[in-house]
Amino acid sequence: FALGGDSITSMQLAARARRAGFSLTPRQIFERKTPERLAALADRAPEAEPGPGQRDVGAGEVPWTPVMRAAGEGALRPGFAQWLTVPAPVGLTREALVSGLQEVLDTHDMLRARVVGGRLVAGEPGSVEAADLVRIGEEAPGVLDPTAGKMIAISWLPGSPGQLTVAGHHLVVDGVSWRILLPDLQDAWEAVVAGRRPVLDPVPASFRRWAHLLTEEAVSPRRVAELAEWTALLDVHEPPLAALDPARDTFAGARHASWTLPRQQTAALLEQAAPAYGCGVDDVLLAALAAAVAAWRPGWTGPLVDVERHGRHPVGGLDLTRTVGWFTSVHPVRLDVAGLDPEQVAAGAPEAGRLLKRVKEQARAVPGDGLGYGLLRHLNPETAQRLAALQKPRIGFNYLGQFAGDLAGDGEVISGSADPGMPLPHVLTAGAVVSGRGDRSELTLVLTWAGRLLQDAEALGTAWKDMLSGLARHAGEPTAGGHTASDFDLLTLDQDDIDAFEADFSADVADDR
Repeated sequence: FALGGDSITSMQLAARARRAGFSLTPRQIFERKTPERLAALADRAPEAEPGPGQRDVGAGEVPWTPVMRAAGEGALRPGFAQWLTVPAPVGLTREALVSGLQEVLDTHDMLRARVVGGRLVAGEPGSVEAADLVRIGEEAPGVLDPTAGKMIAISWLPGSPGQLTVAGHHLVVDGVSWRILLPDLQDAWEAVVAGRRPVLDPVPASFRRWAHLLTEEAVSPRRVAELAEWTALLDVHEPPLAALDPARDTFAGARHASWTLPRQQTAALLEQAAPAYGCGVDDVLLAALAAAVAAWRPGWTGPLVDVERHGRHPVGGLDLTRTVGWFTSVHPVRLDVAGLDPEQVAAGAPEAGRLLKRVKEQARAVPGDGLGYGLLRHLNPETAQRLAALQKPRIGFNYLGQFAGDLAGDGEVISGSADPGMPLPHVLTAGAVVSGRGDRSELTLVLTWAGRLLQDAEALGTAWKDMLSGLARHAGEPTAGGHTASDFDLLTLDQDDIDAFEADFSADVADDR
């Protein structure tokens, strides 16, 4: 975690541990944090067999999840896709490529899905032929068609070493799915080239079972009990940005811009700022975004932001570390930075630390684990209309995590597209991704906005980068760091109490010296 690890890398670690014969969950990794504590916890006991009525069948009709319902009909269009371009393995042939892809198709149920009459149905293993999905030279995203059952495709551009573009329809893949699919494809290809039958690790839980559990969870008393808090969060005035018109504000009229932070600043944010304040990189990015909004639109010090998460909540105790699908969850967060000076944040002053502490707590103050908002908004008919009538955030935020070179070529990250006629989900969407490894890591910021409604969005992107630069500078100061109330879940302390305790402790240490 001190090197920038997050919940996504925790899932990868749990999957690799299982492959080595150890039983660890991402939650345990998040709580125990160090190799020493995990070693004491790791259990080699085999996983229990499912009991009566618990058999997991991935093939069959898959309920529409909250994120799918939120995307609406646009999610069914062929152009709604993600893809990665990677170097072709040495010695690869088309036959090996087809055989390897077939093994991946037969292992991951959602890659065999098809949209039939408004229903999403995953086919049985063998129901999709890999040979139909491998093309030479043709662009892979253009092959995709959810109504034809073409949810994944590969295009091969031969050469030395040549390139492979692997594309997946967004209905069946997300950012975490690529961290499963790329290694699986590589293992399968290498096995075939070496003359072995490819054998991939089993998938402990299907997306279909998880989606069914969501429909039950949406009407559970504990989720319905969250309604009052979500309502209070959204029942406010959101003034500065005009509302979207779904007919006019589509991806065809969207504009984009990106900014990349220097490697030194990226390292400071990942390895100093986040650990010093006991938070994630996403909290650092959100804090800087909130300060940037206040600088961009003076007086707008409490923006409502839709925060996108990986969504792999282990509902029903399911192990989702090997499951491919579109798990993303979205929930609103109110980022109140009133009284903080954005200029001081950009300068790396102590104000930067106060900003990070405040936003960290606000991000953790949402009801439950955040999953409940989507469940109540889209899967519970008793609560859906009440939430739909409330304010909708104008800004969206998505941190894709860290993509190292060994997964996606030389630091390559996910590319994506949407059908031009698909309505924009937000007036402005702020995204971020870290590419590369160690001292080669770079943080890239991306803004997408409704061109009809905003003419000065690039000024926000510049301010966002400036705020992150200030946080990076602040992280290098000896006084940087500190705890917040959520770090002490068994105590009732406010920030003033915590700051006073830390100041006393620092004074005692200085006296001892």
